[in-house]
Amino acid sequence: MFEKLFRKKSISKILQDAAKGYGDHENTLHKTLGVRDLTAFGIAAIIGAGIFSTIGKASADGGPAVIFLFIFTAVACSFAAFAYAEFASMVPVSGSAYTYSYVAFGELVAWIIGWSLIMEYSIGNITVAISWSDYFTGLLSTIKIPFLGIDGIHVPDWMTMDYLSAYNGHKHAEALLAAGKNLAALDPATALANNAWLTAPKIGDFHLVADIPALGIIILITWLIYRGMKESRNASNAMVVVKLAVILLVLAVGIFYVDTKNWDPFAPNGVAGVLKGVSAVFFAYIGFDAISTTAEECKNPQRDLPRGMMWAIIICTILYVAIALVLTGIVKSDTLAVGDPLAFVFDQINLKLMSGIIAVSAVFAMASVLLVFQMGQPRIWMSMSRDGLLPKSFSKIHPKYKTPSFATIVVGFVVAVPSLFMNLTIVTDLCSIGTLFAFVLVCAGVLVLQNRPDVQRGKFKIPYLNSKFIIPVVFIATIAFAFTKYGKETKAFFFNSPKTIQTVTFVTSLSGEELKIVKEEIVKNAAPQIILTEKVDAESYLSALPADRYEQFISASKVPVEKKYESGWSLFKHKIPMWIFLIICVVITYYCITKNLSLIPVLGLISCLYMMCELGISNWIGFGIWLVVGLVVYFAYGYRHSKLAHPEV
Repeated sequence: MFEKLFRKKSISKILQDAAKGYGDHENTLHKTLGVRDLTAFGIAAIIGAGIFSTIGKASADGGPAVIFLFIFTAVACSFAAFAYAEFASMVPVSGSAYTYSYVAFGELVAWIIGWSLIMEYSIGNITVAISWSDYFTGLLSTIKIPFLGIDGIHVPDWMTMDYLSAYNGHKHAEALLAAGKNLAALDPATALANNAWLTAPKIGDFHLVADIPALGIIILITWLIYRGMKESRNASNAMVVVKLAVILLVLAVGIFYVDTKNWDPFAPNGVAGVLKGVSAVFFAYIGFDAISTTAEECKNPQRDLPRGMMWAIIICTILYVAIALVLTGIVKSDTLAVGDPLAFVFDQINLKLMSGIIAVSAVFAMASVLLVFQMGQPRIWMSMSRDGLLPKSFSKIHPKYKTPSFATIVVGFVVAVPSLFMNLTIVTDLCSIGTLFAFVLVCAGVLVLQNRPDVQRGKFKIPYLNSKFIIPVVFIATIAFAFTKYGKETKAFFFNSPKTIQTVTFVTSLSGEELKIVKEEIVKNAAPQIILTEKVDAESYLSALPADRYEQFISASKVPVEKKYESGWSLFKHKIPMWIFLIICVVITYYCITKNLSLIPVLGLISCLYMMCELGISNWIGFGIWLVVGLVVYFAYGYRHSKLAHPEV
């Protein structure tokens, strides 16, 4: 049975199947895409929430030096893109990392990566749909038509967000209000969620909260993709032209308002501040791998896919760096922690027209990202169905539109329903971990195949550099640097030293009696003007304390120790992903020395695995549950129906 679980597909067999049309599926996909189209799809996928939203928070944390984070992330993604490009050149068919893993590792690993890609694209689509909804409702609120008496079109809050966000926001607001904060002092996101929960219509005790605009855009994009690749390509190209034109306009106008004094200091919060935005910046880059799912619709996939991926990453990185410099040059970086930083900046310099143009283009930008992601997933399902791992209906090609019609419709439902109630933070992290897992396996797949003589090579091959002369040195130098420069933090990690709980978590976890104790302690330690305990805003006061004084306050507080410090298993469990990373680094270093592994895919594997480990244990648990469900589906259906289990079929 073990051998059957890891049965592999040969590249020659895949190419033969592609040439003859995959058995009883006589309808094939249209070959309409060239380098320009693939590059446009890549830009459509990458230039979205990153440049219109997350770049603001990342710039606020890192200052102008955030440009180095964009460059670092682009380099890390480029390592993975090299691996994708080599596989796409060897195996120019739909399926992306799923098909590549089938060749390198065998059926079980291919199923796991295919199942994780289903999550990546589904969750990614949900994420983008929710973000698009936020932009769209924000744009509607700015519409003013005086002669019709319209002063903004305001969609009720309970129709603009998911159920979980509203519920959690309401509970968080209650805890902060109990801690002494005024309703008007709640942060905008919490206030919005709280209002959505309180104003939502109810059936019994159930609050009707659902993101209706997100549902609408998913239906529209699904219909467009169902109609055909040519229509999708034309729509994508048009939206890319619009948002690139707007970005270039922002740069052309904004450069005249740049004050270089705002770039000093260049890294106001140091390296830690720059690295704080890793997950947000990485999420801005994911999507280039969706290009590889269109291999069968390329005119010359072995030549064009690698070029399309690389050009997309290069162009987008240049734009990200340029926009970051302009934004941090117009205003101080610490003011950019807003959801719409481009529009915000031009509001600050009284260019209202530019703000409006940016708001409109953001809606197009998010729609184009959704288009590419929604286009990629049905092609993954189609490839898995062709191999017998999913029912035949998923690989059905529409006779007129030449698209995987049934899979496209199912994807629409899979994305539309969760977008009504799933939380944005949850889906963003799950999307990132699924994407990074795919990147890691693709890089590992290139390493597995690098010395196999039976592998048919494509036109593109990653330049070979022997990693054994570099990786061991880098590994030892990194360990030495950690123990010397960050000795205290490194020892705390290895010895699992207790960690002080953060302010908001501390305050919201207290019972009524414990909260009273903390308020009394604040009155004793605070300025004389605070005299009435019941008027103390505990969260605001403690958040304003310098780190050392906050530590002193927590240490002296009389509330239970478990409310003040995280220790033991509750602390160690969050370090498990990083321990996995360290162990794998040791193993990779060993194989670099003994197997002369190629440097670029090794760097891709390590950098993507590191970012994966930064996402936290809760995301690993969620990802693990998803994979367990996938294994149940595989053994219930895929294992028995696999084409490799019935080679005569």
